Amino acid sequence: MAKPDVYIDLHLALLKDGCVVMGKRFNTTFGSGQYHVPAGHLEIDETIIDGLIREAREETGIEISADALELAHVMHFRGETDCLSLFFTAARWQDTIKNREPDKCAGWEWLPTDALPENIMPYARQAIADLPAGRRLGLFGWPD
Repeated sequence: MAKPDVYIDLHLALLKDGCVVMGKRFNTTFGSGQYHVPAGHLEIDETIIDGLIREAREETGIEISADALELAHVMHFRGETDCLSLFFTAARWQDTIKNREPDKCAGWEWLPTDALPENIMPYARQAIADLPAGRRLGLFGWPD
């Protein structure tokens, strides 16, 4: 049996007062016009923690320490490729959230988790709904 090619995606769900930080993507090949949490791919020779800290810094300008991170949800996402999508939350962070990639993101907003707009990456919508329900494992894009 052949081994599948699976990408690892890292997602940061910054939660506060019933809201989550999301940015509207544009000029991207994946999810342009849709809201998404800060996210990116794991790069070669980095740990998932180092990768998430790097993505947070690159996209939002915040600094997060490893001990502030918690793996909150794992999703096996099937799209054009298979992805193991890891959703982390952060108990705390330093600095103010700012848009460090204005060529790809219209800006970061605190959106209420119980009234998210329609144009959200569908698998991220499912993961965000799973977080308060305590569901730590999910599937998306697989046939029923």
